[in-house]
Amino acid sequence: MSTPVLREMRWWDIAPVLDIERELFPEDAWSPGMFWSELAHARGPGATRRYVVAQDPADGRIAGYAGLAAAGGLGDVQTIAVTRDQWGTGLGARLLTDLLQHATAWECGEVLLEVRVDNTRAQKLYERFGFEPIGFRRGYYQPGNIDALVMRLHVHDAQGTRNHG
Repeated sequence: MSTPVLREMRWWDIAPVLDIERELFPEDAWSPGMFWSELAHARGPGATRRYVVAQDPADGRIAGYAGLAAAGGLGDVQTIAVTRDQWGTGLGARLLTDLLQHATAWECGEVLLEVRVDNTRAQKLYERFGFEPIGFRRGYYQPGNIDALVMRLHVHDAQGTRNHG
């Protein structure tokens, strides 16, 4: 696989994104309707969402995706995922960087996210970017009843931080 290229997610990406979603999050995968709803708010002058995919330029395969919602000066990482064969390549950091650049452009002072308490790989990525734990959401991930760790980044504190790898 060559280095994936980041681009805006479009409706035709939903099917391959769902395949990744089901593989990585079998118990709490998003539905097609959830992605359709998010993409409906991702274009035009009133856009409040940023969804991006990482696509292999050689074969067109989607290797990852991420989404951000923004409103009232607050950003929220909705989802981020990278195929297993891309773990450890820095692709997750590239996707998160894209979301945070858009949060800055939308003048978000803070960005929040929820991450499974058992997903230490993702937690370490977020910590490298300056996210700090601020609480828990009990039973957030259903049907497995898994708790979520809530993390927050003060965007102005993170600007200029370049060493995320």
